Amino acid sequence: MGRARDRDNRPQFPLRTDTVTSTAPAGLVVNAGSALPPLSFFKLAAFDMDSTLIGIECIDEIAALAGKGPEVAAITEAAMRGEITDFRDSLRRRLALLAGVPATVLDRVLAERLTFNPGARELCAAMKAAGLKLVLVSGGFTYFTRHVAAELGMDFVRSNELEIVDGALTGGLVMQDWGDICDGEQKRRMLLDCCARTGCSPERAMAVGDGANDLLMMGAAGLSVAYHAKPRVREQAMVAINDGGLDRLLELVRP
Repeated sequence: MGRARDRDNRPQFPLRTDTVTSTAPAGLVVNAGSALPPLSFFKLAAFDMDSTLIGIECIDEIAALAGKGPEVAAITEAAMRGEITDFRDSLRRRLALLAGVPATVLDRVLAERLTFNPGARELCAAMKAAGLKLVLVSGGFTYFTRHVAAELGMDFVRSNELEIVDGALTGGLVMQDWGDICDGEQKRRMLLDCCARTGCSPERAMAVGDGANDLLMMGAAGLSVAYHAKPRVREQAMVAINDGGLDRLLELVRP
């Protein structure tokens, strides 16, 4: 459990003579085991947000503006690399460092620091045009996922809700109907729930991420895509985009 897909147990997609697999374009690595189908084969795509769709880790940016940057960033990096295996614990530790930070810092992160990664808009637009449902599932925060989801036309969203009391972060999260922390297991469940709600077989879903917290949902999807990812994630993904933007996926899974 946790592997994006064993290389000897990959789904056998319908073969396409025009798809490059063993000799992928520079900056792309394909370990699918069979030719990739067209984009229209897929019915759903689930995306991580921080460092995948957007170019920042929001919690690190909050911490930086609050003067807690190095402490929080160190925990984030260790969790992304898989060195801290309990994401829930790592998130609680980071949030505790932010207790008392004014909520206005969230406004500044959104206005001054949040940028979309290259190709994010283009890839999502191509997917929407091909009829895919889009899922944003993040260990980040609803304050930012609302903005990203609206900009990219996401159909389903799940993320963590920061608790704010008297205009300041408490260092905690708000309980939601599915739980309080969107960790790797919640990401996997969200992907499968959205597949069930839309009548999509998981084999016709793809999952895109960059960190260890994405591996469970990547393993549940028919196609796993690593974007400028940590080494452990690149090794286990069926497709790795190591150079260029997210829209480079369209060079392999063409509309």
